[in-house]
Amino acid sequence: MPVGVEAWVTQIPPITRAWLALSVLTSLAVQTQMVTPLQLYFSFKAAFTNVQPWRAFTTFFYFGTISLDFVFHMFFFMRYSRMLEESSFANRKADYFWLLLLSSLMLLGLSPLVNLPFLSSPLAFVPIYLWSRRHPSTPVSLFGLITITAPYLPLALVGLSWILNGTWRAAAGDLLGCAVGHVGWFVRDVWMREMTGGPTILSGPPEALRRLFGDI
Repeated sequence: MPVGVEAWVTQIPPITRAWLALSVLTSLAVQTQMVTPLQLYFSFKAAFTNVQPWRAFTTFFYFGTISLDFVFHMFFFMRYSRMLEESSFANRKADYFWLLLLSSLMLLGLSPLVNLPFLSSPLAFVPIYLWSRRHPSTPVSLFGLITITAPYLPLALVGLSWILNGTWRAAAGDLLGCAVGHVGWFVRDVWMREMTGGPTILSGPPEALRRLFGDI
């Protein structure tokens, strides 16, 4: 790996870096025909009845074959996941992993409603949505063409995804990710502020997970 690229990769915070690496490697494995998408997609029957539990994991890392849509999702997910991990979750790797884990479980439970075999794009919209709500006054430039404020970013990206894919199904998945991101934002930034009973499993990771990530 060239020195410049290696330096850039090592500057990406760990959770985002691992997610990016697994996503790129998964798409490359499909592109080189080491595996097929049929071995990676998620369905309750395939994962649990047919005892293929890895599908509940691989569904979050396959963004499709190398294409313009793949680059689009990689760029925006990496950019805003990195910004969120470096700001709101700085030195709190376990908290960010916990957010993504709970969001993943929620998406697996909701996936039959939209019949999506791959949940990578919906999960990628969770950090995008959370970042946009935590930086409501930040201006965002889309390809240097238009400038919007951060709260409108998720809907703008949903529209771009729809245009790139030419089908409402991609937009439905991304909107599902926005909905899950909204739940994460509401629990952490609204409900926890008003709650008087102390932290819950929804607000932060268990102590064992914090120890595993070295956050204690």
